[in-house]
Amino acid sequence: MRDSRRARLILGVLLAVALVILTVDHRTGDSSPLRPLRAAGSYVFGTAEQLSGGVVRPVGAFVHAILTAPGAMDRIEALKEENAKLRSGLLTGKLNAERSKELAGLIGLAGSGGYKVVPGNVVARRGQPGFEDAVQIDVGTSDGVRPEMTVLNSDGLVGRVLRASSTTSTVVLISDPASAAGARLEAGKEIGVVHGVGENGRLVQFRLLDSTAPLSRGGRIVSFGSQHATPYVPGVPIGVIERVESTPGELTRIAYARPYADLTALDVIGVVVGAPKRDPRDAVLPPKEGSR
Repeated sequence: MRDSRRARLILGVLLAVALVILTVDHRTGDSSPLRPLRAAGSYVFGTAEQLSGGVVRPVGAFVHAILTAPGAMDRIEALKEENAKLRSGLLTGKLNAERSKELAGLIGLAGSGGYKVVPGNVVARRGQPGFEDAVQIDVGTSDGVRPEMTVLNSDGLVGRVLRASSTTSTVVLISDPASAAGARLEAGKEIGVVHGVGENGRLVQFRLLDSTAPLSRGGRIVSFGSQHATPYVPGVPIGVIERVESTPGELTRIAYARPYADLTALDVIGVVVGAPKRDPRDAVLPPKEGSR
């Protein structure tokens, strides 16, 4: 009991002293003699608070990250899907723009030559018995396509229809070694035959029937046309001569031409379902370089 009374007495004295100190400090303000003690206390307790906060904040952030991790992963996956869709949309838009440009060029070429065409797309590259260079297109007999029809694109001659089903057709390219198409030199009557030579479609062979006719690099050749325009219609650009072979004593002259149509990257094509009423001659050839 005596200890308890003494403790209460000491506690009361300390509280009274504390109240007196607070009152003096408050009334004297910045001139208070207790200001250094107050500053020291603020420094000690403030530093302790900052240290505890620096420890607690990272822990809290870690706990928050753990709790929200599933939602964050879902958001990341959603963003990935959205980005993939955006990339796909951009690619599709680019492809559509390129195909629209090719289709416009095809329509322009057909208009210049007077050809009636059915546009289509190359869907596969397929080898056929007896032929090395052939492609499958997505138009067929239901679109008016028949075997032995001319196939071209916005740049020039591609080949001919080998066979056709109701919805698809097989086209043999002029680059195929087994193909042959009548051809003519620009601005002349000299005729010959174009054969495929492989080389991945980069060159075709032009065999001029008259060995005395002039033949030089840069000369341009167009399709001569077949009887009844089957399988080839006249006036379709074929290619530009890159080199001429020396053939002394031969009855024919041989040259190699670079096709206008990129036969290794075909996309939009047109099947000529209606031949022109008259030979367009050189009207379908593109402007010569430097004359634009």
